[in-house]
Amino acid sequence: MSQPHLTIVPLTQREAVAFIREHHRHHPPPRGDVFRLGVADEDGTVRGVAMIGRPVARHLDDGWTLEVNRVATDGCPNACSALYGAAWRAARALGWRRVITYTLASESGSSLRGAGWRMLGEREARSWSDASVSRPRVDTNTATDQVKIAWEAA
Repeated sequence: MSQPHLTIVPLTQREAVAFIREHHRHHPPPRGDVFRLGVADEDGTVRGVAMIGRPVARHLDDGWTLEVNRVATDGCPNACSALYGAAWRAARALGWRRVITYTLASESGSSLRGAGWRMLGEREARSWSDASVSRPRVDTNTATDQVKIAWEAA
């Protein structure tokens, strides 16, 4: 099987959300984004999507930083690396100075390294049940109890 030729393509938010619902392993789509993009093969079939938005952590939302909030692919080789690389190029072209993302400690990070991102280090697992507000929250996502690895392109 030959390596597909991949091209970065624009997507609507509706298209990106539908793809993530179908293909992401452990998270639902984010509620919003600043921009999103896809990667398509020679036939025009979308093989992966990325949604890029403001950082989830308030202290990182400095007006110069974006976060790749979600990446999902259908398993196409190099689709993740293409998306991470394109997310940084697009963000930089729009004036942003830094893009961050997180992976689970159980994931290799090879797509990020392949796209030129650098690992910042481990972040302790935190879930909505650790909320700092007085109202109780229920976190049904099993991936939140795992250590995360922080990455950046800057």
